[in-house]
Amino acid sequence: MKKWFFISLTLLITNLISAQFNESPILNKQNEDKKLLNWGYFLGLNQYDFKIEYKENAQDILVSKSFGFNVGLIGEVRVNEFLDVRFEPGLHYGSRLMGFPGFEDERDAIREVKSTYINFPLLLKASTRRYGNFKPFLLGGVSTGLNLGSNEESLDDNSTGTFRMKKWVYNYELGFGIDFYLEYFKFTPSIRGVFAITDELVPDNDPNSPWTRNIESLKTRGIFINFTFE
Repeated sequence: MKKWFFISLTLLITNLISAQFNESPILNKQNEDKKLLNWGYFLGLNQYDFKIEYKENAQDILVSKSFGFNVGLIGEVRVNEFLDVRFEPGLHYGSRLMGFPGFEDERDAIREVKSTYINFPLLLKASTRRYGNFKPFLLGGVSTGLNLGSNEESLDDNSTGTFRMKKWVYNYELGFGIDFYLEYFKFTPSIRGVFAITDELVPDNDPNSPWTRNIESLKTRGIFINFTFE
């Protein structure tokens, strides 16, 4: 299923790009970028991972990644022809499997970490000049996220199968994309990396816990593939 999704997406974007290189393309949405305020929504995929730093050299904790989904809204303020400020509140759901070394029982070794982030990014979009019906851009900024599945306030910990993380995480985000000006709306595929700058781990109650005692910090990192409609 994932394979066919990416094949279809590649064909769609290829057709959109090739259509823009016609000798005399019909220009769509010519006044789209002249408005002070712009609105839209996005749908997409994510793949979350962890960056883990250890207190002592030991066997690494393994992280198995899977695809999740993103959905949200967009508010954009035009600064000038090349710069826009964007606010993109959204819901990001993802899941990670962590494999801890030193256990024989799979119930102790494996922890599934399900995260539902309400993300609040403030981003600066730097675009090139428009070429026909498309315009490439770079994107960067900061964000804060509320993890609804953090288990931070749970009294249970890994000894009873509960992996705990902090509710709030702070990130920086970097990415790029292309605006395609279609007849009725602007369609934008983009790829973005997200990198946590704060430690998210809530250590187990036992300071000698075999799960968390050797973790110095645990920070989310991930990739977003978003499709925007404005």
